Amino acid sequence: MNDTLHARLEELEMRIAFQDGTIEELNQELIKLNDLVARQQYQMQLIVDKLLAMEPSNIANQSEETPPPHY
Repeated sequence: MNDTLHARLEELEMRIAFQDGTIEELNQELIKLNDLVARQQYQMQLIVDKLLAMEPSNIANQSEETPPPHY
């Protein structure tokens, strides 16, 4: 019985070690993804700011245009 208990304990220790490694790998990937999302949000904000800063166009919207004379 002592050998069985010892074997089970070793198996649990190996599982914990494997799970710790897996958790660390997942944590590193999550850090990378968070950095990527932060960069994309920053880039998107730059694009939005540039679009908002653009001068309005001199061309009227279709709804504001008067119909051509042949109508």
